[in-house]
Amino acid sequence: MADLPPISDGRQSATALRVQRGVMRLLRETYDFACFAEVPLPHGRRADVLGVGPKGEIWIVEIKSSLIDFQTDKKWHLYRDYSDRFFFAKPPELDGAIFPQSEGLIVADGHDGAVLRDSPDTPLTGARRKALMLKLARLGADRIHALMDPGPQ
Repeated sequence: MADLPPISDGRQSATALRVQRGVMRLLRETYDFACFAEVPLPHGRRADVLGVGPKGEIWIVEIKSSLIDFQTDKKWHLYRDYSDRFFFAKPPELDGAIFPQSEGLIVADGHDGAVLRDSPDTPLTGARRKALMLKLARLGADRIHALMDPGPQ
């Protein structure tokens, strides 16, 4: 089995991990999405949270845990090419005014989340959706396999 990208690689702050939990709970409980964390995308970036909805819609959520985290990320716009909807997610204490009005915005903590601003719908092409769905199916199965069989002891 190929090396799997880690679900958490130690780069995530405690705040980012709390926001991730709240975002994933929101997407699962409110929108019936299946969620993946730390999904590698073809351009080399990783989506913090990628959710797949009941009709095959794909949302990407980019977590920003602080002002400096947002200010230093100049590549977030690349996620739009791999999602039908794109959201930023922030902890409650971070000012939402720093985020572009053109993008969706979620507030979340370790317990739950809420959509503060919806994202524009920018549907993926059929070919890109199919390729991404195949990648997600394999990633999910590989992660489960790694949990069930961690390898030689």
